[in-house]
Amino acid sequence: MDTCIFPSDWSTRTLGEIGQCLIGLTYEPENVRSDGILVLRSSNIEDGNLRFTDNVFVSMDVPERIIVRENDLLICVRNGSRSLIGKCALVDRRSAGMTFGAFMSIFRSPDNGFVFYCFQSDHLKRQIHGHLGATINQITNGSLSSFQIPYPRKQERDAITETLADVGGLLAALGALIAKKRAIRQAAMQQLLTGKTRLPGFNGEWETKRIGDICTFPPTANNPRSDLDLSGDMEYIHYGDIHVHPRPVLDCTHDALPHIEGNRVGHAAKLMDGDLVMVDASEDMVGVGKSIEVRGATGRSIVAGLHTIVCRGGPGHWAMGFKAYLQFIPAFKSALARAATGISVYAVSKRQLADVDLSLPPVLEQEAIATVLLDMDAEIEALELRRDKVRAVKQGMMEQLLTGRVRLV
Repeated sequence: MDTCIFPSDWSTRTLGEIGQCLIGLTYEPENVRSDGILVLRSSNIEDGNLRFTDNVFVSMDVPERIIVRENDLLICVRNGSRSLIGKCALVDRRSAGMTFGAFMSIFRSPDNGFVFYCFQSDHLKRQIHGHLGATINQITNGSLSSFQIPYPRKQERDAITETLADVGGLLAALGALIAKKRAIRQAAMQQLLTGKTRLPGFNGEWETKRIGDICTFPPTANNPRSDLDLSGDMEYIHYGDIHVHPRPVLDCTHDALPHIEGNRVGHAAKLMDGDLVMVDASEDMVGVGKSIEVRGATGRSIVAGLHTIVCRGGPGHWAMGFKAYLQFIPAFKSALARAATGISVYAVSKRQLADVDLSLPPVLEQEAIATVLLDMDAEIEALELRRDKVRAVKQGMMEQLLTGRVRLV
């Protein structure tokens, strides 16, 4: 039982007392079409907003009661990941008329603007966690209806909702700006890394070079994550860390790396500035070739580990920062896809990588391209940092306002 204490002039209500929980649509594979009624699912919720990049449409009779309306609260109630249970979004005008899947619920009430923020509070998250099954990540509509929320008078509910919506609006604006900057960066990469657009002052021909002729491949370690520890005297780049690293450049002087005992990796070469550490095996082709270019490694004891290839550029062939963007060159990605072998895991070898031919600009043009793209990445990173700070402020505000520790009215 949650023991959160609210102000004496507040009451509590169960969701069932203030609204109605509705079960989603069950459909079969033969009902799925390329168009029809869109079925809202967990993948359509991102950061508390509706997104439409992964959609399913069905052609079938849908009961009127589960056609979503503006201001309905769409809630994930069953998912393979426990952390996603309870994530939600308000249905806006553009989404009215859609339906929702069986792993989702709709909560319908006149107070959904307020309830939406309650679902993001620790008070309700604890209740959700307490109702999850031991083996099935699911909450029932009965559980939803039993959840208790703080219930101040309407004037204060409205004030809390409006204040949090203002912060949510700032978050949404930052999210839209980040998405726009990412799209611009993607377009710039497609133009600059293929030579379709040339930066001012550059007009010479690009030269096709074999990767093995302009790179060497120093030996790497092959230790699993279980060999890593906090006290080892060597830093270690695991392929999993490359997958989740947000930028194509790794600054070893700022980014924390796991450690390993040096006697476990004695055969591996220490990394140097400008080395490209590339993932050579993955469960899907998207992961093969994911890379980071290392900065600040010279003079440190850092090795690349399991499922990686290190590409060390020969002098006069590479500008610092440019190798980080090889993974975004369409011809390079296509070459890796052709070379990759495997069934459950796709992999490329050093020999296959060495045989890749690539059209590359002169070093000075590489340097200019890398500068433009790195500046774009830095701008996006700064916006993401600002967004994360605003998100933390919003979470703090919710915990203060939804517990009555701070009063607006």
